[in-house]
Amino acid sequence: MTNTAALIAKARALQALHIPGQPLVLANVWDIPSARIVQDAGATALATTSSGVSWELGAADGDHLDRDRAVEAVRRIAGAVELPVSADIERGYGELPADVAETVRAILGAGAVGINIEDSVGAGLRPAEEMAERIAAARAAADDAGVPLFVNARTDTYLRQVGEADARLAETLRRAAVYREAGADGIFVPGVVAPGTVKELVDGIEAPLNILAGPGAPDVREFAGLGVARISVGGRIAEAVHGLVRRAAKEVLAGGGYTQMADAMEYGELNELLG
Repeated sequence: MTNTAALIAKARALQALHIPGQPLVLANVWDIPSARIVQDAGATALATTSSGVSWELGAADGDHLDRDRAVEAVRRIAGAVELPVSADIERGYGELPADVAETVRAILGAGAVGINIEDSVGAGLRPAEEMAERIAAARAAADDAGVPLFVNARTDTYLRQVGEADARLAETLRRAAVYREAGADGIFVPGVVAPGTVKELVDGIEAPLNILAGPGAPDVREFAGLGVARISVGGRIAEAVHGLVRRAAKEVLAGGGYTQMADAMEYGELNELLG
């Protein structure tokens, strides 16, 4: 049975972590071990990565995982840690706003207190007004449950390179305003790390800005100086882990060596963390 008081407390804690210039840094997780390790590393909140969760469950990323399996993964993660958890629900697991509302109710029941929901669909983006209806449905479902869910609305204008480059900023700002009006708490704009553009987004969006970072991007301190409120690494850590598995497997199978296994968590430490 869901403890509503505990959910409300965690939701308020997550809301309070979104401070422009003092960004919430999310090392995205996908299963219980990654969640426990990231919590132990000093995280203040956790967020799932849809790609990492999908791969863990043997599915491709991009809405190939069904709602029930995705929610169950969130339930396991949220139940294994003390920190607030935000769930990546991709496009909402359904075509209608009512489907998004059902997903939100399930996510709250699983113990998460935040969501990411994206506006990409097919090869492009949903019309902004259609996406707004989905955000409003998510907001209403959370309000009905009495939980101040953090709704992080993701727009893929830059990630999908929608439209002409010189019009992309204006379209992103337009969508951000529409999504904010519909009930979004934060705006997530993956695909852009150039400091000048990030600063324009910070200045033009009246909500905490989330960016996606990784190798080759400015560091956290530089993004903080620009006023970013949330930094995610998405599936990058999951990709790094799977890259290590491939390198280690190839090394031992083809050459008989073990060097790729050297920089590992100690057995006892990992066993205690997960025991």
